[in-house]
Amino acid sequence: MTGQWQELGTPGGIEAYVHRPEGEVRGAVVVCTELYGVNDYIRGICAELAGLGYVAVAPDFYWRSTRRTELGYSAEEREAGLVLMRALERDELVADAAEALAAARGLASGHGVAFLGTSMGGHIAVRAATELRFELAAVFYPGWLLNPGFPFAGPEAPLATAERIAANGVYLLGFCGELDHILPQEEWREAERRLTEAKVDHELVTYPGARHGFAADRPADHDAAATADAWRRVHEALARHL
Repeated sequence: MTGQWQELGTPGGIEAYVHRPEGEVRGAVVVCTELYGVNDYIRGICAELAGLGYVAVAPDFYWRSTRRTELGYSAEEREAGLVLMRALERDELVADAAEALAAARGLASGHGVAFLGTSMGGHIAVRAATELRFELAAVFYPGWLLNPGFPFAGPEAPLATAERIAANGVYLLGFCGELDHILPQEEWREAERRLTEAKVDHELVTYPGARHGFAADRPADHDAAATADAWRRVHEALARHL
């Protein structure tokens, strides 16, 4: 099967790109995007997840500004994505995540739901874990975990209330490159401390020599070995928690 766009709840509200498995459903994954929207890279992730038996739901978090955004990686398109990202608001993101979760629950055939996110999407997945109950958050180089850098990250950054993740029963699996310029190692170590202190079930992994965006399809940032190991861990976590 191929993916298709569909409304998640209220007519005229948020849409998501949904890719269903051909065979038995093993659960559902809400795929939260980078600042580039639901582009070829994200749709590829959805196809891979569907091939493993998971319904993939990729919400269009920019829908209030423009519909079905899919950007490439030129300097101009990155700037367009930053403009859209700056327009996001925290409470609206949480509401959108809740709609996506409800839709995913309905598609999961009684199995669990995970949130999976890269960069901005990783932040959204961690934020969702502080507000909503689901089984797993798998996040690649999530930004602004400790310090609100954009309006949607405030007024409190997600790990300021890490105890809510524990209360919601979400297992957090996170990946970061040693050379990440957005998520430096001192911040990643502090995230580890906060999660441990809040008794969140978690595993944070660091890849030596890897950069921000190491799992994306951008040659300048891509690290094949780190990407393969991270996805192996994600697949194992999905099988275990969903």
